[in-house]
Amino acid sequence: MSNSPISNAEMERRWSVTRGVMEALGIDALIYQAREDWIVGYVRWLTDVPANNGYPRTVTFFPDRPMVVVEMGAFGTDRATDPAYPATRGVGRVLGTPSFHSIGYTVDYDSELVIAALRDSGARRVGTLCPQALPHGLMRALEAGFDMVDATDALDIAKAPKSAEEIALIREIALLQDKVFAEVCDFIRPGITDRDVAAHAEAVGRRLGSDQGIYLGLSAPMGTPSRFLNRPFQTREIATGDHMSLLIEINGPGGLYLEIARTMVLGKADAHLLKAFENVKAAQEHTLSLMKPGAEPAAIAAAHDAWMEAHGLPLETRLYAHGQGCEMVERPLIRRDETMPLAEDMCLAVHPGYDDGRVFAVICDNYLITGDGVSDCLHKTEKKVFEL
Repeated sequence: MSNSPISNAEMERRWSVTRGVMEALGIDALIYQAREDWIVGYVRWLTDVPANNGYPRTVTFFPDRPMVVVEMGAFGTDRATDPAYPATRGVGRVLGTPSFHSIGYTVDYDSELVIAALRDSGARRVGTLCPQALPHGLMRALEAGFDMVDATDALDIAKAPKSAEEIALIREIALLQDKVFAEVCDFIRPGITDRDVAAHAEAVGRRLGSDQGIYLGLSAPMGTPSRFLNRPFQTREIATGDHMSLLIEINGPGGLYLEIARTMVLGKADAHLLKAFENVKAAQEHTLSLMKPGAEPAAIAAAHDAWMEAHGLPLETRLYAHGQGCEMVERPLIRRDETMPLAEDMCLAVHPGYDDGRVFAVICDNYLITGDGVSDCLHKTEKKVFEL
């Protein structure tokens, strides 16, 4: 079980929401799968146990009986579990097989177990979550044997607003991330590598209760962009006068994700870096002024591009704002192809940025959608370039 489990009452709420979606769509079972705990958090949201290490964890949710889980295990694993036990809440049966997505011929072993569980339940009409991301073999087997329904949009809309318990956890996680950044500021110094910084941040995060996440950032001399790249590229030794933009995108209590980014300088920042940070800070404030219940993400994204253009800044080509929860990135996305309007109690990360060849300007914080706009910033870290 996780190091900070969700309450039974919250799990019951999530299951009730899911049953409501299933009833509305007229489906007998719902299939979802994850292979890691950054993205495709439906598995954690409905079981409070994430997938890990690239091993598939496939869950079948029923409206009238405990879930069936298919996961890594020995051939022939078929274990009855206690749906009331903390580590298997809501799950009545665990099926196992040694399958690996790196070994193509084994992937269908999972599919065969899922199909057998559905046959045992008598299901006829089956829903899926993010079917485009499910293994081809699993979708092929499902479509051959059942009347299929894509339940993704319906559950996403119901899942995006956070409960009171989730909001309380979100506030804790923001403060956890603030503490990680503060300890990084105390740790970073000339002579260590970018990897040392990321490893220290990860150690602090885990000590404070984070299970998983990413720490992106490379140091660079002033006048050269400090971009977000992962550990294989974090080999540079940091020198006096360098700067480093660091993204801390980790989960915390309950497995929920938020993210914070700031720029640190080992010395004094030049005028160009300071101005670039003020630009993205103002861009963030502009986007926040547009975020309220009922607002359309595509309209916000268009307004952001217009604001950037009016200020002589590059148009956005990344995903610069999005929902977060059990997913590191979840709906709604603030971009032109999103159809889900904002609603009260959604949690969004807002991180406008641009790269002009001299600096990667970035800021990142989380906010809740309130009845008439957005909450105060969930992170308490000062919005500035940190000159250390």
